[in-house]
Amino acid sequence: MSKKKIATVWLGGCSGCHMSILDIDERILDVAKLADIVKCPLVDGKEMPEVDVTLVEGSITSDEHLHEIRLIRERSKIVISLGDCAITTNITGMRNYYTKEQALDQAYVHAPSNDGKGQMPLHPQLLKLNDRVIPLHEAVNIDYYIPGCPPSADTIFYVLFELLNGRVPNLDQERKLKYG
Repeated sequence: MSKKKIATVWLGGCSGCHMSILDIDERILDVAKLADIVKCPLVDGKEMPEVDVTLVEGSITSDEHLHEIRLIRERSKIVISLGDCAITTNITGMRNYYTKEQALDQAYVHAPSNDGKGQMPLHPQLLKLNDRVIPLHEAVNIDYYIPGCPPSADTIFYVLFELLNGRVPNLDQERKLKYG
């Protein structure tokens, strides 16, 4: 039996969900027996490979994120929205209360860390934010949702282990559905 392939991707979020993946601790060895992690923020893979399962943290904040989530959906058998930012936009969605220009101005020009000397970056690529932050399911079909800010390592392991063993995870249990 060949090993399955897993990818993890970090879009518009804080990396807290990836910290929870690391909190699986030694159980990652049980995952490694069944699958190889072929793409993640720690693996220097530039292209999105064909995979069995992709866990996606964060919301869609830019044209780059939109392109990436569509490619992920195309190349993944199963896509999982990992964490509240991916599911509801959570903190990243607070930008939706302001115009894109107001958000960029606050981040680059008027941020307290700039001591009044801030300026907009001269790199146009950095400024291609979407007008609105959206959750993953508004752009592509999602197979499973793992809520939490961040989600628990136990729930992440449970879902991965069930999927890798050809079973459907039961996320209806109250202990597994916790937001915030």
